[in-house]
Amino acid sequence: MLTTLHSDPVVATLTRLLSAEDKQDVVQAFAAAGVDVHGEYPDVGAAELAERTKDVIMSVSREGGELLYLLTRAIQARTVVEFGTSFGISTLYLASAVRDNGGGRVITTELQADKARGAQESFAAAGLSDTIELRLGDARETLKDLPETVDLLLLDGWLHLRQSILELVWPRLRPGALVVVDDIDLHTDLDFAQSFLAHLKDPANGLLTLRLPVHQGVQVCLKLA
Repeated sequence: MLTTLHSDPVVATLTRLLSAEDKQDVVQAFAAAGVDVHGEYPDVGAAELAERTKDVIMSVSREGGELLYLLTRAIQARTVVEFGTSFGISTLYLASAVRDNGGGRVITTELQADKARGAQESFAAAGLSDTIELRLGDARETLKDLPETVDLLLLDGWLHLRQSILELVWPRLRPGALVVVDDIDLHTDLDFAQSFLAHLKDPANGLLTLRLPVHQGVQVCLKLA
């Protein structure tokens, strides 16, 4: 863990959450929820998918979390938007960085109510509730109202919704803002995944992008204009 994440409550909360994730067999957990991670992407709505997987811990890896902290600090981000809270692990890394940048806000959104409540409890335990605004509901609605300028967007929610969320937040992203996409290597054989990756890589769409070999692949994109 980055030594700059010096707050004992933050470290303790992240340790607890990451330890719980380590104990989880994610493939088995998804299978119990009726989702075959090696099969076809479930043909159900986002709300049903969220309910099916409400007990599955879906988060960035430790290395991925530290990357988020580093990137957020590097660009001195004060306003961060996150698609996909889950139990709040990535949110804690982002909020720690925003706090250490001098203050600001992380706006995160979660569709499943039980996960949102658990995340709020973790934010309070870490002492970061005042830096995090968690919005409950479908991100296509909850992220319509955003600050004028966004410095960093994390796309870590359902894979098939990521392009629509990027398009929704795009007008608020300042030149030089970062778009970070987690788990870029999942379901790469599906049309929507290929289409989204092609969108990120097309220079005509205003992004400079690079895949980093972190966990299941992280795509880091810089908004050029």
